[in-house]
Amino acid sequence: MILAMLFVALFLLSMLSGMIGIGVAFPAVPLLSLALPDLVTQVHPLSLALNGLTALCALIGFAWAGLVDWRRAGLLAVMTTLASPVGALAAGSAREWMVWAAYAAAAAYFMFSTLHPAPRQPWHVRFAPVMAWAIPISVFSGFIGVGPGFLLVPTMMRYGIDIKRAAALNAFAATPASFAAILPHWAEMDVSAELALPLLFVGAGGALLGARLTATRISAITLRKVFAATIIGALAYRVLHPFL
Repeated sequence: MILAMLFVALFLLSMLSGMIGIGVAFPAVPLLSLALPDLVTQVHPLSLALNGLTALCALIGFAWAGLVDWRRAGLLAVMTTLASPVGALAAGSAREWMVWAAYAAAAAYFMFSTLHPAPRQPWHVRFAPVMAWAIPISVFSGFIGVGPGFLLVPTMMRYGIDIKRAAALNAFAATPASFAAILPHWAEMDVSAELALPLLFVGAGGALLGARLTATRISAITLRKVFAATIIGALAYRVLHPFL
């Protein structure tokens, strides 16, 4: 029963994450921590694998709709892929409460940074500062076991990039960065294939559906609401679970 609920919840989170192109790791970390006891050796590698796969599926959906700026997405991917493993290495020697505190701080930024997106500007004006932020964001995201998209997408929005374009850019950048961040966890990773493979399958299906909905049916205003609701729901469940 608990596993069935986990699969349903992950599918819904993957669909929502696919809609905004961030990969599912950020909302999945608190969900997976309810079923897996160790944050760094179990939750982080599984959440990063899910993030890479769901970001890839979201990328397919955005590419199908012609939303991906391949040149800029490629530049962003190089930066995020090189930086993400650094944060993952640091997480291995940090106390678990430090990682959760960093996660909470990131969640606060994630939720409030999209409330007042900047006006649209020319590409060269809005993309250059995003590249500057890509490295520290990627290091930080690797530290808390998620892909960089949960901070990259709102950062791009703050510099005037439309949310659909930001989601498409990030889906490309987050895919290799997420898989690269697994490498520092590889030696101590403790995740069974019996649990991981079905979760990966469910996550991929949800992300494909979410990205397709964004490309064809969902408005930017609705996406901003989904953006905030995804994280608020995941954090609320993580906080309230011991009392339920």
